[in-house]
Amino acid sequence: MRNLKFKEFKERLKSSSRLFFLGSNKVMQVALGRSASDEIRPRLHKISKLLRGDSGLCFTSLPMEEIKRIFDEYEDYDFARTGSVATEKVELNEGPLEQFTHEMEPFLRKQGMPVRLNKAGVVELVSDFVVCEEGKPISPEASRILRLLGIKMATFKLHLICRWSSEEFEVYREGLEDSDVESS
Repeated sequence: MRNLKFKEFKERLKSSSRLFFLGSNKVMQVALGRSASDEIRPRLHKISKLLRGDSGLCFTSLPMEEIKRIFDEYEDYDFARTGSVATEKVELNEGPLEQFTHEMEPFLRKQGMPVRLNKAGVVELVSDFVVCEEGKPISPEASRILRLLGIKMATFKLHLICRWSSEEFEVYREGLEDSDVESS
Protein backbone atom coordinates (compact mmCIF):
# COMPACT_ATOMS: atom_id res chain seq x y z
CA MET A 1 0.00 0.00 0.00
CA ARG A 2 1.30 3.43 -0.83
CA ASN A 3 0.93 5.29 2.44
CA LEU A 4 1.38 8.80 1.06
CA LYS A 5 -1.37 8.30 -1.54
CA PHE A 6 -3.61 6.73 1.08
CA LYS A 7 -3.06 9.69 3.43
CA GLU A 8 -4.00 12.10 0.62
CA PHE A 9 -7.25 10.20 0.04
CA LYS A 10 -7.95 10.06 3.77
CA GLU A 11 -7.48 13.84 3.97
CA ARG A 12 -10.20 14.34 1.33
CA LEU A 13 -12.73 12.54 3.53
CA LYS A 14 -11.51 13.99 6.82
CA SER A 15 -14.63 16.07 7.50
CA SER A 16 -17.18 13.32 6.86
CA SER A 17 -15.43 10.07 7.74
CA ARG A 18 -14.81 8.89 11.24
CA LEU A 19 -11.80 6.68 10.69
CA PHE A 20 -9.84 4.79 8.09
CA PHE A 21 -8.15 1.73 9.38
CA LEU A 22 -5.43 -0.29 7.72
CA GLY A 23 -3.88 -3.12 9.60
CA SER A 24 -3.45 -6.81 9.96
CA ASN A 25 -6.33 -8.59 8.28
CA LYS A 26 -6.36 -11.22 11.03
CA VAL A 27 -6.70 -8.58 13.74
CA MET A 28 -9.51 -6.85 11.85
CA GLN A 29 -11.24 -10.23 11.35
CA VAL A 30 -11.13 -10.99 15.06
CA ALA A 31 -12.43 -7.50 15.89
CA LEU A 32 -15.33 -7.84 13.45
CA GLY A 33 -16.03 -11.46 14.26
CA ARG A 34 -15.12 -14.44 12.12
CA SER A 35 -18.51 -16.10 12.32
CA ALA A 36 -22.09 -15.28 13.23
CA SER A 37 -21.50 -16.62 16.75
CA ASP A 38 -18.71 -14.17 17.62
CA GLU A 39 -19.77 -11.02 15.75
CA ILE A 40 -20.83 -7.96 17.74
CA ARG A 41 -23.52 -6.84 15.25
CA PRO A 42 -25.62 -8.85 12.74
CA ARG A 43 -23.87 -9.67 9.42
CA LEU A 44 -20.62 -7.95 10.51
CA HIS A 45 -18.64 -11.21 10.20
CA LYS A 46 -19.27 -11.12 6.42
CA ILE A 47 -16.82 -8.21 6.14
CA SER A 48 -14.04 -10.23 7.76
CA LYS A 49 -14.42 -12.91 5.08
CA LEU A 50 -13.58 -10.28 2.42
CA LEU A 51 -10.39 -8.98 4.06
CA ARG A 52 -7.46 -10.04 1.87
CA GLY A 53 -4.23 -8.38 0.79
CA ASP A 54 -4.19 -4.63 1.32
CA SER A 55 -7.54 -4.05 2.99
CA GLY A 56 -8.94 -1.36 5.20
CA LEU A 57 -12.12 -0.15 6.80
CA CYS A 58 -13.77 3.19 6.19
CA PHE A 59 -16.35 4.45 8.65
CA THR A 60 -18.36 7.31 7.21
CA SER A 61 -21.60 9.20 7.56
CA LEU A 62 -21.74 9.98 3.84
CA PRO A 63 -24.63 8.62 1.76
CA MET A 64 -23.87 5.46 -0.20
CA GLU A 65 -23.97 7.21 -3.61
CA GLU A 66 -21.54 9.92 -2.47
CA ILE A 67 -18.94 7.53 -1.06
CA LYS A 68 -19.17 5.35 -4.19
CA ARG A 69 -18.59 8.44 -6.35
CA ILE A 70 -15.59 9.54 -4.29
CA PHE A 71 -13.96 6.11 -4.48
CA ASP A 72 -14.68 5.76 -8.21
CA GLU A 73 -13.24 9.19 -9.04
CA TYR A 74 -10.05 8.89 -7.01
CA GLU A 75 -7.12 7.76 -9.11
CA ASP A 76 -3.54 8.91 -8.82
CA TYR A 77 -0.48 8.07 -10.87
CA ASP A 78 2.81 7.04 -9.32
CA PHE A 79 6.15 5.50 -10.18
CA ALA A 80 6.11 1.77 -10.81
CA ARG A 81 7.72 -0.46 -8.24
CA THR A 82 9.82 -3.53 -8.72
CA GLY A 83 7.72 -6.44 -9.92
CA SER A 84 4.84 -4.39 -11.32
CA VAL A 85 3.98 -4.95 -14.95
CA ALA A 86 5.17 -2.33 -17.43
CA THR A 87 2.34 -0.57 -19.25
CA GLU A 88 4.55 0.49 -22.15
CA LYS A 89 7.94 -0.16 -23.70
CA VAL A 90 10.53 2.43 -22.72
CA GLU A 91 13.57 2.60 -24.95
CA LEU A 92 16.36 5.15 -24.87
CA ASN A 93 18.21 5.96 -28.08
CA GLU A 94 21.97 6.16 -28.38
CA GLY A 95 23.31 9.65 -27.76
CA PRO A 96 23.60 12.28 -25.05
CA LEU A 97 21.36 12.13 -21.98
CA GLU A 98 21.44 15.79 -21.08
CA GLN A 99 18.85 15.43 -18.32
CA PHE A 100 21.50 13.71 -16.17
CA THR A 101 24.49 15.41 -14.59
CA HIS A 102 27.99 13.99 -14.87
CA GLU A 103 27.75 12.76 -11.25
CA MET A 104 24.94 10.38 -12.30
CA GLU A 105 27.10 8.43 -14.75
CA PRO A 106 28.41 5.80 -12.26
CA PHE A 107 24.92 5.26 -10.86
CA LEU A 108 23.44 4.81 -14.34
CA ARG A 109 26.17 2.33 -15.21
CA LYS A 110 25.34 0.34 -12.05
CA GLN A 111 21.74 0.17 -13.28
CA GLY A 112 22.97 -1.60 -16.41
CA MET A 113 22.88 1.33 -18.80
CA PRO A 114 25.71 1.47 -21.37
CA VAL A 115 26.82 5.03 -20.59
CA ARG A 116 30.03 7.06 -20.58
CA LEU A 117 31.06 10.66 -20.12
CA ASN A 118 31.92 12.38 -23.38
CA LYS A 119 34.60 15.06 -23.67
CA ALA A 120 32.10 17.79 -22.86
CA GLY A 121 31.26 16.05 -19.56
CA VAL A 122 27.79 15.03 -20.71
CA VAL A 123 26.44 11.55 -19.95
CA GLU A 124 26.15 9.69 -23.23
CA LEU A 125 24.33 6.46 -24.04
CA VAL A 126 26.74 4.30 -26.05
CA SER A 127 23.99 2.17 -27.63
CA ASP A 128 20.19 1.95 -27.62
CA PHE A 129 18.87 0.72 -24.29
CA VAL A 130 15.51 -0.86 -23.43
CA VAL A 131 14.50 0.10 -19.90
CA CYS A 132 11.39 -2.09 -19.82
CA GLU A 133 9.08 -4.04 -22.12
CA GLU A 134 5.30 -3.70 -22.12
CA GLY A 135 3.60 -6.53 -20.25
CA LYS A 136 6.76 -7.72 -18.49
CA PRO A 137 7.68 -7.28 -14.82
CA ILE A 138 9.80 -4.24 -13.96
CA SER A 139 13.25 -4.99 -12.56
CA PRO A 140 14.67 -3.05 -9.60
CA GLU A 141 17.08 -1.29 -11.98
CA ALA A 142 14.32 -0.39 -14.44
CA SER A 143 12.21 0.95 -11.57
CA ARG A 144 15.02 3.30 -10.53
CA ILE A 145 15.66 4.43 -14.12
CA LEU A 146 11.94 5.11 -14.74
CA ARG A 147 11.85 7.23 -11.58
CA LEU A 148 14.88 9.22 -12.78
CA LEU A 149 13.21 9.74 -16.16
CA GLY A 150 9.98 10.85 -14.46
CA ILE A 151 7.89 8.11 -16.11
CA LYS A 152 4.91 7.02 -14.00
CA MET A 153 3.42 3.64 -14.86
CA ALA A 154 1.49 2.77 -11.71
CA THR A 155 -2.04 3.78 -10.82
CA PHE A 156 -3.16 4.09 -7.22
CA LYS A 157 -6.84 3.33 -6.84
CA LEU A 158 -8.97 2.30 -3.88
CA HIS A 159 -11.89 -0.04 -4.44
CA LEU A 160 -15.05 -0.40 -2.41
CA ILE A 161 -15.60 -4.07 -1.75
CA CYS A 162 -18.65 -4.02 0.44
CA ARG A 163 -20.89 -1.91 2.63
CA TRP A 164 -22.35 -2.74 5.97
CA SER A 165 -24.99 -0.94 7.96
CA SER A 166 -27.18 -2.13 10.79
CA GLU A 167 -29.95 -2.73 8.23
CA GLU A 168 -28.06 -4.42 5.37
CA PHE A 169 -24.87 -5.86 3.90
CA GLU A 170 -23.96 -5.34 0.24
CA VAL A 171 -21.02 -6.67 -1.82
CA TYR A 172 -19.82 -4.41 -4.67
CA ARG A 173 -16.87 -6.28 -6.17
CA GLU A 174 -17.18 -9.15 -8.61
CA GLY A 175 -14.88 -12.15 -8.32
CA LEU A 176 -15.39 -12.71 -4.60
CA GLU A 177 -17.07 -16.07 -5.10
CA ASP A 178 -14.42 -17.98 -3.17
CA SER A 179 -14.90 -15.83 -0.08
CA ASP A 180 -18.03 -17.81 1.01
CA VAL A 181 -19.74 -14.58 2.15
CA GLU A 182 -23.22 -15.65 1.16
CA SER A 183 -22.84 -19.20 2.44
CA SER A 184 -22.29 -18.16 6.03
